Amino acid sequence: MTDAPHPDAATDPAAVPVEKSREEWRSLLEPAAYGVLFEENTERAHTSPLNQEKRGGTYLCAACHLPLFTSRTKYDSGTGWPSFFQAIPGRLGTKKDFHLFLPRTEYHCIRCGGHQGHVFKDGPRPTGKRYCNNGLALVFVPEGEELPPLRT
Repeated sequence: MTDAPHPDAATDPAAVPVEKSREEWRSLLEPAAYGVLFEENTERAHTSPLNQEKRGGTYLCAACHLPLFTSRTKYDSGTGWPSFFQAIPGRLGTKKDFHLFLPRTEYHCIRCGGHQGHVFKDGPRPTGKRYCNNGLALVFVPEGEELPPLRT
């Protein structure tokens, strides 16, 4: 696993990992969200309401509530999953995934390890990346609304 270095805990909440047992996460999350986040399941394309979300705001990890993406980096990739061309720096870790025989790059929340999706090199400028995210792994908070506290 290649995780970004943790920033300073005094300035970034991503610097403080949250550790819960699978049973604790299961008690906090809906079964489908738990399956995506901690069993690396994939939701069916075109099923997440977040795919159509157009408002400004922040996308958080559905498990620990760490902000991962902003609406400024969201775009319609045509894949049927919420897609972003850039994450908030220092918020994601990656690892190689061979579940479909060809290697892909899986990404996850740096704080709780919750699986988010896969990143591909076919996105728009300026990064050329497409973070293809499971909607069940995210919580959207519209601009102007207070972010929920991080789970500890």
